Amino acid sequence: MSGDVALIMADPYRGERQWRGPTADPGESTVSLPPLVEPAAELTVDEIRRYSRHLIIPDVGVEGQKRLKNARVLCVGAGGLGSPALMYLAAAGVGTLGIIDFDTVDESNLQRQIIHGVSDVGRSKAESAAASIREINPLVNVEIHNTALDRDNVREIFSGYDLIVDGTDNFATRYMVNDAAVLLGKPYVWGSIYRFDGQASVFWAEHGPCYRCLYPEPPPPGMVPSCAEGGVLGVLCASIGSIQVNEAIKLLAGIGEPLVGRLMVYDALEMSYRKIKVRKDPNCVLCGENPTVTDLLEDYEDFCGAVSDEAQEAVVDSTITALELKEWQDAGKDIFLVDVREPAEYEIVRIPGATLIPKGEIISGDALARLPQDKQIVLHCKSGVRSAEALAALKAAGFRDAVHVQGGVLSWIKQIDPSLPAY
Repeated sequence: MSGDVALIMADPYRGERQWRGPTADPGESTVSLPPLVEPAAELTVDEIRRYSRHLIIPDVGVEGQKRLKNARVLCVGAGGLGSPALMYLAAAGVGTLGIIDFDTVDESNLQRQIIHGVSDVGRSKAESAAASIREINPLVNVEIHNTALDRDNVREIFSGYDLIVDGTDNFATRYMVNDAAVLLGKPYVWGSIYRFDGQASVFWAEHGPCYRCLYPEPPPPGMVPSCAEGGVLGVLCASIGSIQVNEAIKLLAGIGEPLVGRLMVYDALEMSYRKIKVRKDPNCVLCGENPTVTDLLEDYEDFCGAVSDEAQEAVVDSTITALELKEWQDAGKDIFLVDVREPAEYEIVRIPGATLIPKGEIISGDALARLPQDKQIVLHCKSGVRSAEALAALKAAGFRDAVHVQGGVLSWIKQIDPSLPAY
């Protein structure tokens, strides 16, 4: 959940744009809202010194800083977006910061998750983030939820906070965050990143659309890659995370015009920002005029379907382990090993003997003529998801004895050759 918040809700010209539906339009719609929290009774001398640059801004002032002091904000995830969000929320003087994350710090996180350091590798992300926050601002109260957010705890955890900052990295958690926020009447600030593209918005059903108004259904399985598959420019996390904090401050203090009813789209390569108007959908199943979703779903993973039904069916009795692949190679079995990842991934690390044929070329049928008919085809990807989708396409094309490697190249590294770099 914490990681990279990717799974592209980023590039408006690809990915989610293809399944967004008619509820998003170019244009602008602004909403001025009252302050989300009441001000604290006073600021101490230390707080006045620390926040003086805020206090001399007329729109913030002492009153606004008191509201920040009295605010309770939960950040879902201490990863790519959570890192800058938590650091700037703490520096801004938000009185209570909650962190929910069940993951541990990995070396691959350090390229973008700047709240963690080398000495934190292997440590709980929630604990690591809390330590950094206390170093930034000891006046902030930190509440740690070192657990996975799920259907059973999301209501209880959310109910203790005024505002949610969503830094999730998968569709299942993202829809659950939205549904819980709507059902509890909570606003939340959402952001997403992928490669060079980012998006941000504020969803608050009481005053505008919810996430389901923009994205009524998750994308088809395998259509939208995660950051672990497609990558993300590290600094993009800071760009979108800072927008999220800016929106949070505006909501808490009741200043400016929050991104309610507007989607901010950022292209780091072109250095362009644009806003898209997002209408509240009267037919939204959650916040519409006649909602049909009145409680949290029983299974958000099933709703989002990370793997298609065809892929799930294809892998039955057609899956081998990395150890089995090594045994086949050592025994000289006549196989054709296909790496279905992207060229950039192939350059990082590869299983010996593999031929690169990206999944898209298999799905489209363009690569079928290159596959031998007299050898057993073995597919692999990074973790097993893309190879399962490619396997389904091959079986549909008549390659009945094709198999795929469970866990992909990561399993190969773990079980066969730990000297190879994981990514």
